[in-house]
Amino acid sequence: MTRIPLIDLPAQYATIRDDVRAAVNRVFESQHFVLSAEVTALEEEIARYCQTEFAVGCASGSDALLLALMTLGIGESDEVVTTPFTFFATASAVTRLGARPVFVDIDERTFNIDPKLVEKAITPRTKAIIPVHMYGQCADMEPLSKISGQTGIPLIEDAAQAIGAEDRGRRAGSMGAIGCLSFYPSKNLGGAGDGGMLVTNNPELAQRLQTLHVHGENRKYHHQSIGINSRLDALQAVVLRVKLPYLEDWISGRQDKAAKYERLFADAGLTEKIKTPYARSDSRHVFHLFVIRVRDGRRDDLRSHLQAQEIGCDIYYPVPLHLQECFAYLNYRKGDLPVAERASTETLALPVYPELTDEQQERVVQAVTDFFELNRIESTTQPIAAATV
Repeated sequence: MTRIPLIDLPAQYATIRDDVRAAVNRVFESQHFVLSAEVTALEEEIARYCQTEFAVGCASGSDALLLALMTLGIGESDEVVTTPFTFFATASAVTRLGARPVFVDIDERTFNIDPKLVEKAITPRTKAIIPVHMYGQCADMEPLSKISGQTGIPLIEDAAQAIGAEDRGRRAGSMGAIGCLSFYPSKNLGGAGDGGMLVTNNPELAQRLQTLHVHGENRKYHHQSIGINSRLDALQAVVLRVKLPYLEDWISGRQDKAAKYERLFADAGLTEKIKTPYARSDSRHVFHLFVIRVRDGRRDDLRSHLQAQEIGCDIYYPVPLHLQECFAYLNYRKGDLPVAERASTETLALPVYPELTDEQQERVVQAVTDFFELNRIESTTQPIAAATV
């Protein structure tokens, strides 16, 4: 049985191997590894792609979030409203600066932060709002932008999973004060290691980001503020520059695979057993992940079944942030954010990438079908317990 991986990076690399190796060799021949012309060129290309005026490279998506908060002056006793259903870095960046994450629940259909709850969570201490564009679909940015405009509280877009996604025609990262990107290898645009970028339309914020990500240095050995060392290196930049021209085709491929899953699951009669991703009609979903919902407490059993069939799958995320041990001091309790908590027990990501073949997709769907058929047979053949008096 041939394994179907959740993510197939070797398949992607095979299509661009020669160009990547030539680009990497170019860096080694130049011996310019840090803050080189290659990084500047990538920043300009990413800014154009994201429909922003400026872009600043950094060492990771996690650092991008930290730098965005630092640039906006977030610190001790401040509050930042965000979602509990996201990768850990969204909230850890807040706490690293001594600020307090305030978690609000998510939308049942999109898994993105619920704007109605954001408005209710704002206090005089609220200094930023971080919506996360989950799984490749933008949060509902129109009401969030309205809240930001009315209150003066800036939006930091966590677009780590959503480069190229759009909300009402606007690109992820371009709608808030600052957008944060990740180039972790598994992302739709992934590097050869960690890497990140910040995008913005505000020249003052761009200048401050440029300073903060090199130890707060405004000219060599002169520091106007205390920053961090978070630079995107030239090797990552050239790999990403090779990949960026392919990104739109790769996004189209992911969208095609998602549409095929929809058809296959419908044809298999599984729409009552699982819930496929909801894509808003006014958004562009880039399907970083294809995440289904499995009801009736069967998610973990389905995961085990697929793994036994050598089919890659994973859970994003099994424990919402408000229930993580390290955030116990925030005093959230189970049941406080029920939609996020329910999502953590029901969601399962299936393979989705441009190189996924029709045969592989059909095998994934057949394996899911087999699981529910097996469970149906077992449930109908269980002996009926004797009545008790």
